[in-house]
Amino acid sequence: MARRRRRRRSNTGIPGLSFSWKRALGVSRARQQFARKTGIPTTRSGLYRKIGRSMSGGCLLPLLSALLLIGLVLTILGI
Repeated sequence: MARRRRRRRSNTGIPGLSFSWKRALGVSRARQQFARKTGIPTTRSGLYRKIGRSMSGGCLLPLLSALLLIGLVLTILGI
């Protein structure tokens, strides 16, 4: 049996016209400017993407490899 899809309604009741209180009050612009200036994403997906990049070799890989190299040198020297 086929499911019937419900059509999404706009929040104004007029098709093709929508209203966003966040855009009207400037919340969206403030978040965007904050993210651009600080480099910190303000969305959940953006934050997860940034964390994932740093964990998979963005800026964390050189740090871990340097620590590993120092640990190996100290182990070899017996310090």
